[in-house]
Amino acid sequence: MATTIKGKAFAAGLRERVTAVVAELVTHHGLRPGLAVVLVGEDPASQVYVRNKGRQTMEAGMESIEHRLPASTREEDLLALIHRLNDDPAVHGILVQLPLPGHIDESKVINAISVHKDIDGFHIENVGKLSIGEESLVPCTPSGCVMLLKDQLGDLTGKSAVVVGRSNIVGKPVAMLLLKEHCTVTIAHSRTRDLAAVCREADILVAAVGVPEMVKGDWIKPGATVIDVGINRIDGGDGKTRLVGDVDYAGASEAAGAITPVPGGVGPMTIACLLRNTVIAACRQHGIPVPDGLQG
Repeated sequence: MATTIKGKAFAAGLRERVTAVVAELVTHHGLRPGLAVVLVGEDPASQVYVRNKGRQTMEAGMESIEHRLPASTREEDLLALIHRLNDDPAVHGILVQLPLPGHIDESKVINAISVHKDIDGFHIENVGKLSIGEESLVPCTPSGCVMLLKDQLGDLTGKSAVVVGRSNIVGKPVAMLLLKEHCTVTIAHSRTRDLAAVCREADILVAAVGVPEMVKGDWIKPGATVIDVGINRIDGGDGKTRLVGDVDYAGASEAAGAITPVPGGVGPMTIACLLRNTVIAACRQHGIPVPDGLQG
């Protein structure tokens, strides 16, 4: 059976390192990183996520600033708020919770955020810098995936990596990060011809396609490392729902060398990397070298 990659434990360790760095910034530089989160509307999942972000931000010793706006908020009013946050020296990171109500242009909002405070790494300038290997703020979930891989495997140089999924949020950026680690990278998706055969060539398989248990056990190369980004809620057969990933965990575990579970794998890494990005952004904005404990 495959080794379980314990993302929850790794994320806890990363949050501890963030907390220690924040304490040093406060003591030696009088700098307390500030994270502003903007939530528009009443989406229940977004509300839970924002609440967790706020709690973990404060636990790390940072300032947590929340703006909760009604779903009827006009686009121009949301943009005005973002411009105020851009100009606020106490705010070092800005995150607008997605999805936004349909009348608001998400791309316009994302690109209104200062590139230096874009801790989601979604601004077009940060996306471009990532694609050409320049220093940038990097999307949190892809960062977490690569951290778990390096912790499990060490040097990734020369490994064959297949990313199933081509989203701007996970698939494309995780592919760019794996290229940076000198992997040979294939981006596959639901329309890839003979997807199973493509997956069987992977030393590293990252599943981020959003289809419950799409990747079957016999798609896994023996000994491969599997990172399952999917979080899907399905009928548990007992009148309750249960969470599963994009990978058939039971089947994949028989072939893989190591695999992330769902839940408890990649998920906890996202907020931990968000906190990390906020501290990195604060350091860069104040000309302070990013501490070794937060380097990728």
